[in-house]
Amino acid sequence: MSPRRPALVAVALAIALASAAADDFSFSADSMSGAMAKGRERAVLVGNAVVVSGGMRITADRIELYGDDFRFAECSGRVSVVDDEKGLRLTTERLFYDRRDKLSRLTGPSVMEDRQNKVVIKGDYIENDDQRKIAIVQVNVRILKESLSCRAEFARYDRSAKSLELSGWPTVRRDGDLYSAETILVDLDTEDITLVGSVSGSVAAGKKEAAPDDGAAPAVEGTDAPPDAPPDGGAEAPPPEGGPGAPSGDGQDQPPAPPAGEAP
Repeated sequence: MSPRRPALVAVALAIALASAAADDFSFSADSMSGAMAKGRERAVLVGNAVVVSGGMRITADRIELYGDDFRFAECSGRVSVVDDEKGLRLTTERLFYDRRDKLSRLTGPSVMEDRQNKVVIKGDYIENDDQRKIAIVQVNVRILKESLSCRAEFARYDRSAKSLELSGWPTVRRDGDLYSAETILVDLDTEDITLVGSVSGSVAAGKKEAAPDDGAAPAVEGTDAPPDAPPDGGAEAPPPEGGPGAPSGDGQDQPPAPPAGEAP
């Protein structure tokens, strides 16, 4: 028997015991190395590494497990996370995961797909707190949802409330319209947009007329906006029935009345 085999068996046994202290926990890889010195427990999975913790499945080229009950996982190389129960899929270059606090930190160009809310989030850093259902996204933030496209340098995404808070030169494009402000709040359920501070925007021309409750203009906070008024140069209303210039009831043009004093 290889002298390393007892140590590897001990590591595998420790990982199995750790699953009893937290979520169901299993792993596999092409190779594994580890140490079981007190306070320095560590296991390194290399090549097609897979860790399953609860409903979450993590795959990567390399996964390092450490901490009490192997609480922490550091993953690198083609990292993918799938949680079908919650409709979440993550891809990144590097991942830190806290199994106890359900906290994920994605570093490098990363993507978070929330299939329940039909939202795709991209950024160079994503911190997802699964217990609070809140994700913090920083640097090169892009958020897509059906007709909405958002850009910013910082975003706070509340999965439970289905809301976004964007800052750092944020812009939101909806159906061809573009809005920008210091801070933009988005209700992902209704697609309502609230603009706060230094507001600007542009509206695409030639848009089809929307239904009465659809496509409402975004709310603007901290700005005294005048009530809506009809546009200048609009079409004049038709003359009232029976008034000057109104057609007669038979739909035929009537000859003009003769001048005073002349026979018809």
